[in-house]
Amino acid sequence: MFRHPFRAPVRDLRGKNVFLTGAASGIGRAVAVRAGREGAVLFLTDVNQPGLIEVVNEITEAGGEVAYAAPVDVADHDAVRAMAAEITADHGSMDVVMNIAGIASWGTISAMPHSTWQKVVDINLMGPISVLEYLVPPMIEAGRGGHVVNVSSAAGIIGMPWHAAYSASKFGLRGVSEVLRFDLARHGIGVSLVCPGGVDTGLTETVNIAGVDNHSPQFRKLQARFKKRAVTPEQAASSIMWGIRKNKYWVYTSPDIRVAHLAQRYFPPGYVAAMKIMNTVANKALPDVGRAVRNDA
Repeated sequence: MFRHPFRAPVRDLRGKNVFLTGAASGIGRAVAVRAGREGAVLFLTDVNQPGLIEVVNEITEAGGEVAYAAPVDVADHDAVRAMAAEITADHGSMDVVMNIAGIASWGTISAMPHSTWQKVVDINLMGPISVLEYLVPPMIEAGRGGHVVNVSSAAGIIGMPWHAAYSASKFGLRGVSEVLRFDLARHGIGVSLVCPGGVDTGLTETVNIAGVDNHSPQFRKLQARFKKRAVTPEQAASSIMWGIRKNKYWVYTSPDIRVAHLAQRYFPPGYVAAMKIMNTVANKALPDVGRAVRNDA
């Protein structure tokens, strides 16, 4: 059956089966709480079991419905496949699938160990791919339409300092989303690519940056500047919900990223100048640019 490719497949979440990763903290937790409040039937996972238990309790105590919650490492392909098979067998297909889980590990090319590159790609890119592989085909077979949300990043759009590994994963997820945006339209399944800028989550305090002293005055100054401009996880969740309701592909959580993306596309000289300035400012936090020794452990 033909479905209009631009009509929002999911106008509200009441009674809809909504699956999401990264539910224990940050944006994922805020989205889970918001979706529960809007009447969704939730299917939640996160590698952090205590945090997952906390958010389930918060949602159910507020009257929300959590049909499934279990700790799963999205980088474990077999575990994701087993989880998806269990959910589909017991509850049927999902109406909304959200890939929110991710890690932030940054660093210079000289300092970043190969194991970190691998871990970032496994969690931020291959994890979402596994989820899509096993939860989207049942959505197609069910014929109800639906929506897919993939959380990329500003680093999936622009060349931010120290973000090579992170951007590899987030640009990759952007590519997957760009293809699915058109592949899934004929099935009435919308796709949103969420590109957050600064979001004030726990990652702002715990982010691992190879080759950078997180306690140096220069880094703390950059961190304070970041947090000053950052939105809350709840504000990011509102943007994601808007994207689902309106069937928007590009979803920005703050206006600065929208402006940066526009500059990149329509005023390249301005974009290049801004990136050079950003790198100059960021590199002041490096102890000795280009001389950090990589540890391949």
